Amino acid sequence: MAEDLVLGLGGTVDYEIRWDADVLAALAQLHGIHLHELTTTTPIIDERSLVVTVLAFLATGGGGERFVLSSEIVERFAAHFDVEITLGGTGVRAGIALDRIGVPTVQHLVSIDDNVRRLLPASMRVVSSATRDTLDPHLIVQYPEGTTVPLIDAAVTAPASNRLIFANDAPNREMAIAADLGDALADASAFLVSGFNTMQDAALLARRLDDLVEAMTRLPPDALVYYEDAGFYQRDLSTLVRDRLLERIDVYGMNEDELQEYLGRRVDLLDVDDVAGALAEAHALIPARALVVHTKYWAIAVGPDAAAHRAALDSAVRTAATRYRLGDACTAADLDDTARLPRHPGGRAVVDAVQQRLGATGVPAHLVDTAHPTTIGLGDTFVGGFLAAVPAAARRATAAALHRALDAVGGAPV
Repeated sequence: MAEDLVLGLGGTVDYEIRWDADVLAALAQLHGIHLHELTTTTPIIDERSLVVTVLAFLATGGGGERFVLSSEIVERFAAHFDVEITLGGTGVRAGIALDRIGVPTVQHLVSIDDNVRRLLPASMRVVSSATRDTLDPHLIVQYPEGTTVPLIDAAVTAPASNRLIFANDAPNREMAIAADLGDALADASAFLVSGFNTMQDAALLARRLDDLVEAMTRLPPDALVYYEDAGFYQRDLSTLVRDRLLERIDVYGMNEDELQEYLGRRVDLLDVDDVAGALAEAHALIPARALVVHTKYWAIAVGPDAAAHRAALDSAVRTAATRYRLGDACTAADLDDTARLPRHPGGRAVVDAVQQRLGATGVPAHLVDTAHPTTIGLGDTFVGGFLAAVPAAARRATAAALHRALDAVGGAPV
């Protein structure tokens, strides 16, 4: 029986800065930044343009992922703040979430260094295309709701908390597929595909898709394939990926930022008409068997197979909410505590209405009150929670919980 959860395609080393509005204000003054300059689309060619982009996202409460000209820009900006080094990438963070509930995974990596060796969960087996050690850090900026940063001629205040990612990561941009990925997939109950969003060369992407499709021929017929969009640096390349993979994708996931980028407009996530229209439009563009959009208020699946994933959506929402309130320190017991939290009333209203209008399946988010939210990795952790409901993972999680319970009372399974 296929048991493995195989997660890919690339991991990252993240520089998570500790938010400090005073430092960002000093940088805004240093670089002479005015309100009219704020834009999220300027090429990030130096520290000044990076600061402009951070402030532009902050002013709208938005999140996203952007390419920078060099890793030196990331290093220079991060040096102004206190920094914690962590591991990122959808597959890795999903694997960390699964590790917390006792579910081992197989991780496909395209880069490696001592940070990865030190921080990767012991339960995770690695399949890698890396041929040497490299370090191309991803800058992670998490800003809190209500934070204010003065500019030269005005001030901007964040209407919501969110996270930003900035990187120039050659191994993830090249996304070489490991020769032994197919062997790992032969025993997979589920396969997570993510990371093509960082690629920028269409011809190279086409070759990587050829390699991936060949490896995926080894998947058992009943294996679940989950694809997480993750925000393409070049949006037109997402079409190339869908053209090759959509027929084999069971669940196609994205967050609210990616939804809005596809639609080219803002969506009021608590307006029933706006959400219903956005989901219908997105599903027409991406006709997946189950298109999942996850937001801070709700997670909804549309498509012919949406109803089959209700339990997985609930597991995903609960897991992401637990990370939001506790970060990487969360445990299986913390998931139980989160399950007892109330649901967001506005999210519930949207879910109820959209389910009736579109025949969708949804779960409202939990109401979480915390002074120090963790906004980075919520989508990745959502995916981990979703995959935790795959039968093979659920069995392993239950077994791990039994072992913990028996250990607590000094017993052992027989």
